[in-house]
Amino acid sequence: MAYHSLKDFVHRLKQENELVEITTPVSPYLEMTEITDRVTKANGPALLFTRPVGYQIPVLINAYGSERRMALALGVDHVDEIAARIRTLITQKPPGTWREKIAALFTLKELAGYAPKRVSSGRCKEVILKGEDATLDSLPIMTCWPMDGGPFITLPQVYTRDPVTGIRNVGLYRMQKFDSRTTGMHWQIHKVGAAHFREYLKENRRMEAAVALGGDPAILYAASAPLPPAIDELLFTGFIRRAPVEVVPCETVDVEVPASAEIVLEGYIDPAEQRLEGPFGDHTGYYSLAEPYPVFHITCVTMAKDPVYPSTIVGIPPQEDAYIGKATERIFLPLIQMMFPEIVDLELPVEGGFHSLAIVAINKAYPGHAFKTAHAIWGTGLLSLTKTIIVVDAHVNVHNPAEVLWRVANNMAPRRDVQFVDGPVDVLDNSSEQPRFGSKMVIDATRKLPEEGFTRTWPPDIVMSQAVKERVDQLWGELGLNISLEESKKRVFRITPEDAPEKKSL
Repeated sequence: MAYHSLKDFVHRLKQENELVEITTPVSPYLEMTEITDRVTKANGPALLFTRPVGYQIPVLINAYGSERRMALALGVDHVDEIAARIRTLITQKPPGTWREKIAALFTLKELAGYAPKRVSSGRCKEVILKGEDATLDSLPIMTCWPMDGGPFITLPQVYTRDPVTGIRNVGLYRMQKFDSRTTGMHWQIHKVGAAHFREYLKENRRMEAAVALGGDPAILYAASAPLPPAIDELLFTGFIRRAPVEVVPCETVDVEVPASAEIVLEGYIDPAEQRLEGPFGDHTGYYSLAEPYPVFHITCVTMAKDPVYPSTIVGIPPQEDAYIGKATERIFLPLIQMMFPEIVDLELPVEGGFHSLAIVAINKAYPGHAFKTAHAIWGTGLLSLTKTIIVVDAHVNVHNPAEVLWRVANNMAPRRDVQFVDGPVDVLDNSSEQPRFGSKMVIDATRKLPEEGFTRTWPPDIVMSQAVKERVDQLWGELGLNISLEESKKRVFRITPEDAPEKKSL
């Protein structure tokens, strides 16, 4: 389903008992963070702070902070449904019969129907503030952690255009409030928004931009997704929500934004200007240090008459962003498998901040296959920033850390099965010798082949016979044990292929 606004989503969360309204006055300065951090760690609900101290606009936070709420945000029962639709699109065979050709035409027509649709007005235009009235001062922008450089807008959809191709990009880049009318623009060097900015730098001219807060939550997800630069995030949003996103032109810049947004900040970035941005308590669990970044100057603010301010916090995981990242892991797996069909499954652990560690299961077919897969991943989009890759065999459950550690500990000989390379790393990586560049590692924890120099016999896993397991199942209730049959079958990790979850590959 498509949501007409963020308030529409809030209403749905209330219906599903997934939201708690906090009517006690709470300060956006640190207090909201401490409450949200405790609630998130306890797998608690979304929160709507209706009386932020010093402000009239309520704050929505932790709205994506569970698998169920993430699915609700994208209008599905489970995010795997979106992955299945993508898998169907990319595995279609060329049409042969007339019936197949007609079906293909309908598919193309459906995709074309998801393109953004321009309208004249919308929720975000109910209040228009220009000149001296266009300030950030009415927004309950949170200061999240004690050493943060100031208040930060943490869920902005930043709209820019490539000055050469005209292609739109929607990115999710934090924005530190410097004063009433300026913010930082923290787009990291690997991001598309930063690439657009570099083009404006070449021409030494202002870059117009707009920042939308709220709207259908699928738009926010698309802004966070690792889409190729040529794919419009709003088209991808339309695909997710099965309906086009309605957009309106801004008042003072040549940019379009979602008509359903709660709040829109219009403005520009001067290529000659940078300011120190940060520190910021980041998703690695450490503060990212202060560095110079571009400055966003506000020229106009538009909003709904009764807006909701969306926010999030990051910090020591798990936090709300864990569920956004996990949705990306599942939704984009079919595209990764299309490029590398040997990949059976992928896990990007929350504790690794999605760039420090990847665990990959493969159908190993030849000597060195694990290393080939790791180097292929290092050549793929933002996965190129991955610092450590662990490769295991196809039947291993990559989502069970106990099993993965067991396989690594027993299947890996360090001198033979570990490779080190140098390459780009996440700007937030605090361990690299220099920013954005450092050492990386792959661990081959697969079963070794004779062609890889392994001359011994590889030992089989210890597996009980199926007949004995079935017989013990029948006897279990008669044994007088204070353990249910279901509990008796739980193991720290799975060690047999038949126990592993179903794996899907192309």
